[in-house]
Amino acid sequence: MKKNKIFVACDSSNILKVKRIISKTQSSKIKVGYKFGLEFINSKDGRPFLSKLKNKTIFVDLKLHDIPNTCASTVKAIKDLKINYLTIHISSGLEALKATKKVSGKIKLIGVTILTSLDNKALKDIGFNKDVKKLVLHQARMANKAKLDAIVCSAQEVKLVKKVFKKEIITPGIRFNSKSNDQKRVVTPKQAYKNGSDWLVMGRPITQGNIKKNIQNLIDHLGK
Repeated sequence: MKKNKIFVACDSSNILKVKRIISKTQSSKIKVGYKFGLEFINSKDGRPFLSKLKNKTIFVDLKLHDIPNTCASTVKAIKDLKINYLTIHISSGLEALKATKKVSGKIKLIGVTILTSLDNKALKDIGFNKDVKKLVLHQARMANKAKLDAIVCSAQEVKLVKKVFKKEIITPGIRFNSKSNDQKRVVTPKQAYKNGSDWLVMGRPITQGNIKKNIQNLIDHLGK
């Protein structure tokens, strides 16, 4: 039977806390990878720690968003880290996506659609006149055109994205209940997999409180 896959978000610059998260989330029931974002990568000990981390599926969430040359050069600059996944904003434009994909090598390049912290009102504030779902679908088509390896989107949009993008789909904004914190478009783990997500990204629902218990809660939730 295929294992469910999650990326645990190591959203901290505290190495001891990150080591604890990694040690307490080991499980034979689900496949666990680890997501490291800007907070960790830019911390004093973050990069050295990652360079020594072995035999783990590593997702570096840089969310590159720049001109083509800068995005491509950044990928070259972090290749020593031996990471598996790396994010780039699809809104960087087709040329930046293509240039970055060209140099990514074995790193799977993930296109980030509209952040799960945004809703239609927030998009309007920024100046977009399309609604979330139309924008995400448009961006998924772009990701496909640029031959990206995966997409990040809300689990609410997975079924839509699957119509135009056939590779891996990674979904943040996963919550066991309605407590959404700073996320707007949230879904339960079970619903996300049902919608067709390949990987879930989970932070606080796993890393806050009793981590082992939280992982077991996830396994129980998925088994119901």
